[in-house]
Amino acid sequence: MDNELTAALAGVRDAFARYPRRAVLDGCPHCRGSVVADEHDLFSLTIGLGSTVGDRDDVKALLPVLLESLVVSADLDPDTVLGKLPYQEWRTWPRVEQEAIDAYLDAVWRSLLADHPARLGSFTDPATFLDAAGAAGERTERFLAVWDATPTPSADRHLAEAVSSLNFARPKPGVLGDWLRRDTVRDRLHYALERDHDAPWADALARAYDLLGA
Repeated sequence: MDNELTAALAGVRDAFARYPRRAVLDGCPHCRGSVVADEHDLFSLTIGLGSTVGDRDDVKALLPVLLESLVVSADLDPDTVLGKLPYQEWRTWPRVEQEAIDAYLDAVWRSLLADHPARLGSFTDPATFLDAAGAAGERTERFLAVWDATPTPSADRHLAEAVSSLNFARPKPGVLGDWLRRDTVRDRLHYALERDHDAPWADALARAYDLLGA
């Protein structure tokens, strides 16, 4: 885990430290009743957290451990965890809490692009992260601008992988698909291929470059 991500996680812990973790969470009286937190693994607890189990303060209390777990293990589903945020109207929370989550998302994204293959827990590739960030209510363009500004070998390998996984027959490719189809992406792959022509991943760069030119 790099320094930026370590600092971002510390920021999340600090921002939400005033919300105590309760041993017993209130549950929906019609479907499950009270829930003893320690008797449930994090994955099963997140399914109903903030809806049928616990309230907004419980979500905030558990958020530091949930966000850390996303980057150190594959035990949680990123869409499920980050999808809690819009439901809890996180853009109405105190500024320090919003900024802590923003810093976390930015740090995770940069850390993911800095390594190939990705070694970041549940975030296995850029598409996984972008889907989860979308579930949090964030615009994809915010993160694609960072990818544009990160012309490193690892980020380029992620780029080639993303292009190779595109369904070029899809009539409405979405924000990511449109972004990947740009001439600037093909030009970037061409430059990466020239730079890394002797690297083991050169064939992957060439394949992606050719796909965009087809």
